[in-house]
Amino acid sequence: MIIDDLTLTPKALADAERWTAHNYHPLPVVIAEAEGAWVTDVDGRRYLDCLAGYSALNFGHRHPALIAAAHAQLDRLTLTSRAFVHDQFAAFCKGLAELCGQDLVLPMNTGAEAVETAIKVSRAWGYRVKGVGTGRAHIIVADGNFHGRTTTIVSFSTDADARNDFGPYTPGFTVVPYGDLAAMAAAITEDTVAVLIEPIQGEAGVLVPPPGYLRGVRALCTERNVLFVADEIQSGLGRTGATFACDHEDVRPDLVLLGKALGGGIVPVSAVAGRRDVLGVLRPGEHGSTFGGNPLACAVATEVVHLLATGEFQRRSATLGARLHAGLTGLIGKGVITVRGRGLWAGVDIDPALMTGRRACELLLEQGVLVKDTHGSTIRIAPPLTVTEDDIDFALGRLAAVLSSP
Repeated sequence: MIIDDLTLTPKALADAERWTAHNYHPLPVVIAEAEGAWVTDVDGRRYLDCLAGYSALNFGHRHPALIAAAHAQLDRLTLTSRAFVHDQFAAFCKGLAELCGQDLVLPMNTGAEAVETAIKVSRAWGYRVKGVGTGRAHIIVADGNFHGRTTTIVSFSTDADARNDFGPYTPGFTVVPYGDLAAMAAAITEDTVAVLIEPIQGEAGVLVPPPGYLRGVRALCTERNVLFVADEIQSGLGRTGATFACDHEDVRPDLVLLGKALGGGIVPVSAVAGRRDVLGVLRPGEHGSTFGGNPLACAVATEVVHLLATGEFQRRSATLGARLHAGLTGLIGKGVITVRGRGLWAGVDIDPALMTGRRACELLLEQGVLVKDTHGSTIRIAPPLTVTEDDIDFALGRLAAVLSSP
């Protein structure tokens, strides 16, 4: 039942403010239940979730097949540590490797762990295979990147909020402009072991690189004997209308980094998938994680792989994404300056003379739509791939109303 007067939200917000550190700046909503693309707050108000946990909820909240897989595994086995092999492990690794078109999989927990794993693997490959001198391995990244928040990762961030006051910074990285192949080529040296990029930059505002950029990165890395590492943690697993964003240019990286949606919105799961001659450089004891590849995570993630194998969610993202982008493009000049993205993923630049991105999110919250801002005037829209045409039209209508009467 919907309650007209908020009764529980203010106290819940105050308690959160009292007891938690300020690592996020959440919108003033306290969610208690969810189903599919919709969530309900503690006072019974419903909202269309157009953020989907930054793509962690690609399959919606509480997808029946994923919930069933989790329930079944909870009754059997949840954790063994990697000191032993459990009966869900091989099936998950095999299924994900085949989905990625790769040879091996290394499971972890969070996206940042996957990125850190790729950095270590790339450096080890550089020393043990390419022959780079000890301590000289060098990795190229793009400006505007967001790969996580560990001390090493923020060392090559260009976002002041992520980087400032967390030094001293880890050396061994060069930042080049995103989408600029010439700058990347100029930055490669004999000590370069990898290029690490997002095929679409999410936190930067859903920035899509120029056509042919990913193919160019692949060709450059092959020519110069450098690993191409694609961070598909947000862009992968159906979000862009293909299984991976790199698929839009028929590109296969040497290492693919996955997370977020791989856990089905139920458990944290991440992984690095790659060629045997690359991931195979790791030796026992050199890298690990207590919970990485645990039975519960593998059971849920295996079902995620099964869902993607049908192609249904990729097709939904492409078809409904076209509807979303058509509607957003129609708002250009009516409070929207620019729209970017692919599939069910969009970055929308609000006219700063009209309102900030944060204010747009607050007004959409009042209208029953949840989105999130980034970099001042940009809002990100990324609903679950389970949304309907009516859901898309609802969100577009509410955005148009907010922009017309701020």
